[in-house]
Amino acid sequence: MLNPCVAHRGASGLAPENTMAAFQKAMSFPFIQWIELDVQLSRGGTPIVIHDSTLNRTTSGAGPVGDFTTTQLSRMDAGKWFSKAFAGERVPLLEEVLDATVGRCRLNIELKTHGGRYPGMERRVVELLYEKELQFDTVITSFDQQALRTVRELTAEVRTGLITEVAPPSLAGDLRALGASFLSIGYKRVTPELMKEMRSKGITVMAWTVNDVSAMKRLAAIDPELMICTNYPDRFAELL
Repeated sequence: MLNPCVAHRGASGLAPENTMAAFQKAMSFPFIQWIELDVQLSRGGTPIVIHDSTLNRTTSGAGPVGDFTTTQLSRMDAGKWFSKAFAGERVPLLEEVLDATVGRCRLNIELKTHGGRYPGMERRVVELLYEKELQFDTVITSFDQQALRTVRELTAEVRTGLITEVAPPSLAGDLRALGASFLSIGYKRVTPELMKEMRSKGITVMAWTVNDVSAMKRLAAIDPELMICTNYPDRFAELL
């Protein structure tokens, strides 16, 4: 099986999601080529890695993520909710994750923004990628089409991708209009016809979130270039 494997929020089935523990665990699997993660902004405008709009589910804190400074966030426990073995894990800065993964795997950075919730987030992330000279080794994705347009206005070099749970007939045209060359789509929507169309347009496709081994097998049989995003890289390893 040749399909690229993407660790969803790191190896989030094996360690607390979007933490350095999850990213390090993902990188312990030699076949992991990509890690997907989520970015929001702290109160001071620093890109941080966390999925939910509030701290309640995955940290010892509570309330909207953007209400807290990086100093305040650093004092919160982002691992104990998953297991006592991960007590003390922090909410990482995007910069920390870039430094930890450079040269080992690429990142799919999802911007958790909608309706301008984090003004300037696109610019801060793009600037950080250029600062680390990673503008060609990363893809920025989002459900928010305006965020993707903003990234494209800022740079023509960083790849962008649309996240969607549906596959309307206009999808290829929508991606072209956004200047996006990457599609992140719910795995149940992946068909041979979709892959044929996207490949003909030069669009890379990632299927999320595939945690069942039989589903991985089915998807791999559709197209060897389809990226398979999973919480459990160890299950993917069973197929190799």
